[in-house]
Amino acid sequence: MKIPLISGIVLMVLGAAVLGYDHYSYTTNEEILKIGPVTAVAEKTHTVALPPILGWLLVGGGACLVAFAVLSKKN
Repeated sequence: MKIPLISGIVLMVLGAAVLGYDHYSYTTNEEILKIGPVTAVAEKTHTVALPPILGWLLVGGGACLVAFAVLSKKN
């Protein structure tokens, strides 16, 4: 019964990370202009927002898995 316990802990850590970092950004290179062999490239930064409910659901699901693992171990 270690798999539910470990999965629950991992879910709780991921949920805490989502609550701590509510968004993340990444950069892409986009070609703006191309004239023959000459190209102009621009870097664009994209931001993805993570809703707090996602973090709370992960923490709650992880807590349920940990409780399930601990209670089923006693029986």
